[in-house]
Amino acid sequence: MIRKGKILSHEGTDPSRWQEECWKPFVAGHPERAEDFQSASGIPIDPLYFIDPADPGPGEFPFTRGIHPSMYRGKLWTMRQYAGYSSPAETNARFRYLLQQGQTGISVAFDLPTQIGFDSDDRQAHGEVGRVGVPINTVDDFDELLDEIPIDSVSISMTINSTAPLLLALIVALARRREIDPARLRGTVQNDILKEFIARGTQRYPLEASLKLVVDVIEYCIEEVTSFYPISISGYHIREAGSTAIQEVAFTLANGITYMEACRDRGLDLVAVGQRLSFFFNSHNQFMEEIAKFRAARRMWADICRNRFGIDDDRACQLRFHTQTGGSTLQAMEPANNIVRVTIQALAAVLGGTQSLHTNSWDEALSLPSEEAARLALRTQQIIAEESGVTDTADPLGGSPFIEELTDRIEAEASAIIEEIDNRGGMLSSIKDGFIRNAIEQSAYESQLASDSGEIRAVGTDQEGEIPEAPFQVDATIEKTRHDQLTHYRSQRDAQTAESALTRVEETARQGNNLIEVMVEALEAKCTLGEVSATLAAVFGEVQDHG
Repeated sequence: MIRKGKILSHEGTDPSRWQEECWKPFVAGHPERAEDFQSASGIPIDPLYFIDPADPGPGEFPFTRGIHPSMYRGKLWTMRQYAGYSSPAETNARFRYLLQQGQTGISVAFDLPTQIGFDSDDRQAHGEVGRVGVPINTVDDFDELLDEIPIDSVSISMTINSTAPLLLALIVALARRREIDPARLRGTVQNDILKEFIARGTQRYPLEASLKLVVDVIEYCIEEVTSFYPISISGYHIREAGSTAIQEVAFTLANGITYMEACRDRGLDLVAVGQRLSFFFNSHNQFMEEIAKFRAARRMWADICRNRFGIDDDRACQLRFHTQTGGSTLQAMEPANNIVRVTIQALAAVLGGTQSLHTNSWDEALSLPSEEAARLALRTQQIIAEESGVTDTADPLGGSPFIEELTDRIEAEASAIIEEIDNRGGMLSSIKDGFIRNAIEQSAYESQLASDSGEIRAVGTDQEGEIPEAPFQVDATIEKTRHDQLTHYRSQRDAQTAESALTRVEETARQGNNLIEVMVEALEAKCTLGEVSATLAAVFGEVQDHG
């Protein structure tokens, strides 16, 4: 018999631990959330339903059912739409528009030169400036990007990895310019370089040097930018590269293990590290499997933190995660069908207990999203939150035999993959010998064979018809505009001050010390992102992706 969350005793049983240890303390601190919920037909809705009151509920280790006792009764997920366009001003306009429409967090997409560490006027950047995101070279660019946006109250997520230390330095420099204590900054910098070696290829420095920079960011945030999440360990791009859901969980958590080990080797407090880690997952069309995937990942990470790293602080064992709907699932044929795909994927993320969500726009298979499509993507989240009723009780599908079986199977199979990685010498060894990339490529190949054979198909793609014209076009003059702006920027700075700042970056890199503060100082001295990146490359060397 399913027993309701409000029932404190039933057929002679003792009060549930969850009621006494989680729900009652939460309500005591949030009396406004204690009101009764009911369905449209007037059926009372309890905060939690469970088969066995002795089983851990949401907010209880190992957090299978969610990391907060109240889940969405207490607070909805952050609605964070990802955007980046040809210029900081254009991107700022989109951010402000989405905030006016009810978005609750910002997510910045950067162009490829910025992601790798090249200024917009570098010959290596030719043809890519402003193409897949916003170009950011200077603290002035960053100031323009976030003009009239209160960076101490709006959460800002930055999808950046190789140059994550520099983007963190930029937001710290901007906070100081605006006379804001960096400790008040809220948001996330992705800073997950291992998945770049695995799945994306925007790494610039060798593996060991890149990992060192990741730990620099984590250490600096723990000490100085204390409300900022210094890493978002990303399965999203692993899945987009062709992995299965099980591989997405396994490889992401294996990367997390590697970062924890590196922080331990640096001498950092793993409780402090664990409390500031976040994760980033994909959500695809296999609705029930995706829900189970999120539940399994939470349980696995809690077990890893407790048993592998000996962390006894429950909060430091929580897997907090952002979700983005599956970009690779979007289709250019009959693109309006993507609205349905995104809705299914977003609902899976919510039922899986996400803390933050981006919903792709229906036209992203054609171009960067139009304003109307971006608004509809945001409205999709708002309708799920306000009209569907799925937020009225925590983990509404928990206890479903199908969900529980899928959760157990995903946990078992993903754990077996992690064990294999351990047996191969860990994630760094498995990246270097190609094991991880080969596994992803094999899964992608098998998926393509299934698509080619007709075993799987996307609805609406087997009909004849023209692909619609892309609704958004990149400004063809952007490279010249950026070149002229950088020329002017450099002409206005004190050249000797900038050169001295770059020298301090080089010296700090050679000494092996934390680089973030000297990067902040270099950007304040009007050095550019590309100049600081080139300085690091001169010390660490450079790598190219040949995958």
